[in-house]
Amino acid sequence: MPLRLAAAIITGFIAASVAPHARAEASQARVALSSPAPKRLALFRTEPAAQAHCPGDTVIWLNTESAIYHLKGEKWYGRTKHGAYVCKKEAGAAGDQETRNGQ
Repeated sequence: MPLRLAAAIITGFIAASVAPHARAEASQARVALSSPAPKRLALFRTEPAAQAHCPGDTVIWLNTESAIYHLKGEKWYGRTKHGAYVCKKEAGAAGDQETRNGQ
């Protein structure tokens, strides 16, 4: 087999095996750049710890399973099975919503 033919076969093999990986990586990079980073929400076990994190904001109780939050004085404030104290502005930015029935 002539040397040029062997080189062409080897080059074709390398290009065929590397190209799919390069396309997949480029596609993943485009997805990562086009979608915004997920918002991180600081969760606190105590109300004073949350207030120290966001001194100019209202501290709320977030039910972490339903993404519904409750204001101080409402029935479920600090009382749901799965929840944490968070800053109201951060919760709103993360897409969490206030309870509709005022409980």
